[in-house]
Amino acid sequence: MDIKRIGLTNNQLKILAMVSMLLDHVGLMLLPEWNFLRILGRLAFPIFAYMIAEGCRHTKNRRKYLLTLLIMALGIQAVYFVAMGSLYQNILLTFTLSVLLICGVDLFLQKKTVARGLLAASAVLLVVFVGAVAPVLFQSAGFVMDYGFFGVLLPVAVYYAPGKLGKLIAAAVILLIRALLYGELKWFAFLALPFLALYNGKRGKYKLKYLFYIFYPAHLLVIYLIEQLLSRG
Repeated sequence: MDIKRIGLTNNQLKILAMVSMLLDHVGLMLLPEWNFLRILGRLAFPIFAYMIAEGCRHTKNRRKYLLTLLIMALGIQAVYFVAMGSLYQNILLTFTLSVLLICGVDLFLQKKTVARGLLAASAVLLVVFVGAVAPVLFQSAGFVMDYGFFGVLLPVAVYYAPGKLGKLIAAAVILLIRALLYGELKWFAFLALPFLALYNGKRGKYKLKYLFYIFYPAHLLVIYLIEQLLSRG
């Protein structure tokens, strides 16, 4: 039997992750007493992180891929700040740092010159500052990276790990570290690994390249509007 044919495609995993993310945010913002929604929501991040690594590997234009993530991240962040005065950094910014780190390291590995080494070092320093140092320096102002610095590292670890089993192990190690550090719901992120183990490496029938970019801000806006209506009622 052809495992690749019966496994889960990139599209199917992303849709699963989007449903999980929706349930998570409904539980967080509208139904906090329904803890099982937050548990089901733990599937989203590991799957999206894995797919970001896949996107880096298979995209035809990595610069465009990085720029798209950055523009979407900054746009959503601007809305966060204007609407709620929040410096909580959205997940697309976390993934932007992941892709930037991969681009910087790969640039140097492809051709080890001094100029490329400096660019790679600059990328690493920027990622470390924004992802790890800034949340500590500006903690009092509410600056927080969604999923933290280990969230930045998860797509990177998956990208550089060799083979399917190596990628699953790399993801498991990062998830384990996060669970040991932060506990509680973080352990349920391991539920995503069996689904990732079924990934068949195929994109799927339809090109859903920008679906997540649209769905992410759209569902947050709808949930926020519902929350505002309920609070006024």
